[in-house]
Amino acid sequence: MAANPVVLILGAGPRIGASVAQKFASIGYKVATVSRKGNNTSTTEGILSLKADFSKPDSIPALFEAVKAEFHASPSVVIYNAAALTPPPVKDSLFSVPAESVASDLNVNTVSAYVAAQQAVIGWESLPKETKKTFIYTGNIMNASVVPIPMMLDLAMGKSASASWIGLADAVSADKGIRFFYADERHEDGKFKGMALDGPAHAEFYAQLVKHEDIPWNATFVKGKGYVQFAAH
Repeated sequence: MAANPVVLILGAGPRIGASVAQKFASIGYKVATVSRKGNNTSTTEGILSLKADFSKPDSIPALFEAVKAEFHASPSVVIYNAAALTPPPVKDSLFSVPAESVASDLNVNTVSAYVAAQQAVIGWESLPKETKKTFIYTGNIMNASVVPIPMMLDLAMGKSASASWIGLADAVSADKGIRFFYADERHEDGKFKGMALDGPAHAEFYAQLVKHEDIPWNATFVKGKGYVQFAAH
């Protein structure tokens, strides 16, 4: 067994991804991040930086192989933080988004996440039984509430679809030391956080989720408070 657990963060942008990487490194994890700007080398902080295009689901397995080769262990924590959307070419015209764009964005928002979960489960078989295994998907309110903004079409489709399989995966795995979470940051009144998402708040909450405390798969949370249950819309 590796001296330190491993976390793989797919979608390592400057806000959530960077904050989560820093947090997990600070609590003893070996960290691998994946982004379109990755350079396939280790950073000065010892973080493995990998490059990938999440619109191509068949590129995901190689990332897990690279992490295992680098750290000699599969990641016990996998965080999927990638997202994509295509604004309607005709302003406010929902169905002006080309089908090809919908399919490409669905790959990023759902299919690649699903492949990452497949690969995570395969890797977890090589880890000790007592090791807690966790998959966290960075979601939003769109699985529970319609956001009436045409630009959100592809993102809403992907978040809703992913929430469906994540909930199912958690339901059939929670008694095996395996958890799947759809993490959804909200304002204190439960409203959509939008572009006001807070990176450090995600980092703190994700570090809590990997402890497998009594938090449901649909993990709605508020900065400074952690998990908060909101009424369904």
